[in-house]
Amino acid sequence: MKNLRHPTSPPRRSPAKAIMPLLLAGLLAVGGALTFTGTAHAGTTLGASAAEKGRYFGAAVGTYKFSDSTYMSVLNREFNSVVAENEMKWDATEPQRGVFNYSGGDRIVSHARANGMIVRGHTLLWHAQQPGWAQGLSGSDLRNAAINHVTQVATHFRGQIYAWDVVNEAFADGNSGGRRDSNLQRTGNDWIEAAFRAARAADPGAKLCYNDYNTDGINPKSTGVYNMVRDFKARGVPIDCVGFQSHLGTSIPSDYQANLQRFADLGVDVQITELDVAQGANQAGIYAAVTRACLAVSRCTGITVWGVRDCDSWRSDNPLLFDCAGNKKPAYTAVLDTLNGGTNPNPTGNRLRNEGSGRCLDVTGASTANGTQMIIWDCHSGANQQFTQNGQALQVMGKCLDAPPNATPGTRVQIWDCWGGANQQWVFNGNATISNVQTGLCLDVNGAATANGSAVIVWTCHGGANQRWVRA
Repeated sequence: MKNLRHPTSPPRRSPAKAIMPLLLAGLLAVGGALTFTGTAHAGTTLGASAAEKGRYFGAAVGTYKFSDSTYMSVLNREFNSVVAENEMKWDATEPQRGVFNYSGGDRIVSHARANGMIVRGHTLLWHAQQPGWAQGLSGSDLRNAAINHVTQVATHFRGQIYAWDVVNEAFADGNSGGRRDSNLQRTGNDWIEAAFRAARAADPGAKLCYNDYNTDGINPKSTGVYNMVRDFKARGVPIDCVGFQSHLGTSIPSDYQANLQRFADLGVDVQITELDVAQGANQAGIYAAVTRACLAVSRCTGITVWGVRDCDSWRSDNPLLFDCAGNKKPAYTAVLDTLNGGTNPNPTGNRLRNEGSGRCLDVTGASTANGTQMIIWDCHSGANQQFTQNGQALQVMGKCLDAPPNATPGTRVQIWDCWGGANQQWVFNGNATISNVQTGLCLDVNGAATANGSAVIVWTCHGGANQRWVRA
């Protein structure tokens, strides 16, 4: 694999990024893994086809491109996930200490919500693209500023981000397998752990990822990351996923899939976060190989390409799936064909089984009337237990799962005509709870009951078994 390295000072408003990277169509938590759901036919776009295989297919975007009609047409048609190229980084969101600017990130989130996409957050802490004031800090002052930054940004976007790259590129290149020397590292070796704990406290529903480059195969650097993740899992540090940037040249490591799998075996999701591949005779083959690897690893939840078209890339070797005119390249066809040839990780259906009761979320009497309330019942194959996701809406029998307006703890959950309001939007959290966007309350079996017909309500989130749901 070509060893790609980040430029030292990438421009914030450019798609260039130092070398290296809600509303989802079918996002569901399954024992810590995520699945998307879709119809059984072959998808005709990247996002639709990935959703049918329980995954997302996303792109890195910049608001400076939002006035480009070709760019936006491709983005809105093909992708069901976005990540900000630069708008959520430290220099963009906190240009002065304690003074926050979320305008760019909010604009991306708003666009995603309007187009049924999930949002990956990138990135809370990184040694690069720090604001000047932070570059001048050190020791406890920098540590306090960094943790405050994590807390403030994650709190602002709480409930709107599927997964955060909490820490980006903290490991050194080469064969040491150790940490990169940076101002953040010099605040103490526990800075990454502190960042993850702060992010979890600020947004309990977001997946928390570590992200890095040149970790695509089994090598000293990826093994260093692996050892950190294994330690975090053993000590209860909240880490849910690992991002593999996958800035590839003209080859792919032979152990690419095995590397993904060994991380997944630690109990974390894996995500391809910044994929791009040098144009050449094997570009399509490498894209297909990455896609096959993700499909083969059940905890690989999705793929993100770093940019939409070749001319939007930070690279000069035409590394993306569309040319500058928005035409699909052979690599696009290779990815789509690979996705459509994959298997659905959720072949048993779209039911949501409550862990506490062992019974499934059920529309009472299979009624389609507005206001019909939700219960739990023995799991079966009927349509009134089949919940598919469209953006952050959960649809069943042509209606949407709905928390009544002004719902408070204890309010019964119902179905209603789909209209896209926040009370019909649901977030699948890393601890298998499902929270309502409008209220922030969690889907709950009232009183932790286990009997058929027990009421399903919204309640203050606590993560108990009666609030945990898995696909069945």
